[in-house]
Amino acid sequence: MKELIEFIARSLVEKPDAVTVTEEEGGDGSTLLQLAAAPEDMGRIIGKQGRTAKAMRTLLNAKATREEKRASLQILE
Repeated sequence: MKELIEFIARSLVEKPDAVTVTEEEGGDGSTLLQLAAAPEDMGRIIGKQGRTAKAMRTLLNAKATREEKRASLQILE
């Protein structure tokens, strides 16, 4: 799941080397992915009215469901 979010984010931004995704396991079996990027690229990741971020969360949810897991995405500013 981490690789999916990392691939999508790096494809969107102008500075792909600045993209970092960290993965934390929760006590209830869920996974929290934290996405950070260069400040000037945050608009590209979030998108107009948050549409890009919502699409990334939808894809993450689909992949997690397929693996019978739970996951969430947090975008760090």
